[in-house]
Amino acid sequence: MPRINQKSEVRSQRSAVRPPAFDLASYLETRTVAVNAAMDRFLPSEKAKPATIHRAMRYSLFAGGKRMRPALVLAAAEACGGHEADALPLACAVECIHTYSLVHDDLPAMDNDDFRRGKPTNHKVFGEGIAVLAGDALLTQAFEIAAQAKGWPRYSHRDLILEIAKASGSLQLIAGQVADLEGEGKKTSAAHLKYIHERKTSALLCCSARLGGMSANCSAAQLQALTDFGYQVGLAFQVIDDILDVTQTSEQLGKTAGKDTKAQKATYPSIIGLARSRKIAAELTAKAFAALKPFQGRAVALEALAEFLLKRDR
Repeated sequence: MPRINQKSEVRSQRSAVRPPAFDLASYLETRTVAVNAAMDRFLPSEKAKPATIHRAMRYSLFAGGKRMRPALVLAAAEACGGHEADALPLACAVECIHTYSLVHDDLPAMDNDDFRRGKPTNHKVFGEGIAVLAGDALLTQAFEIAAQAKGWPRYSHRDLILEIAKASGSLQLIAGQVADLEGEGKKTSAAHLKYIHERKTSALLCCSARLGGMSANCSAAQLQALTDFGYQVGLAFQVIDDILDVTQTSEQLGKTAGKDTKAQKATYPSIIGLARSRKIAAELTAKAFAALKPFQGRAVALEALAEFLLKRDR
């Protein structure tokens, strides 16, 4: 009888068993529950005086959404071998920053939106003055929450606070909004539009990935990989958003289609055309996935999130 190579047979059996597909819906659901519970603990009660401001803060913070930025924090921590509990304060801080920016963006002096995630915007419910203060309070709250992270050998509290401050400051997130406002109705270049997207969208997504890595005390090489990933994802996400705004209906998007065109805002399709915009989106998407190669299969959640963000049709 022929001899059976048991080692070869075992290897063959292992290769025949494929790992189950990553369940992103379940991942996002469980992380959203964890983030919401943590934010509920971190924020003052809506009954705390003055109750109006705390109700307004919570109204926008718990208005729904997929918690993509906190999910990026948690997934990046996981890719670097970290623990969710350590990353949660930073995930919550990022969501507070994101929500504050939305509250202010919706104001009549900015984008003048009446609805956000299917609900009346903050200023429609609480008035413009309280909405401004609610945004201010959420921004401040983000730093209070981040300060409660424990800090790590490679990344002190100073590093964490500096990371968030830079991403949300006048050179990044706010810079993007200023450039966006000043560019309305004016002819702009593709380079200037990239400047806006790098700051208004990419900065906080990149910060989310980096904070997740920091919470796992990641190496310098891992932090650079997460930086590259977050930057490419942020840019690609916004280019795709521009494309969908002119190719999808309001029903498909779940929000008003063609709004950027009506507001005379610069978009990639309006400046360089739809075909070239799609090519740029594809190139950025490929770069985002390539940035995760150093993790050698340990960034499964990050890859799934990137798939969700960059290969969507709405």
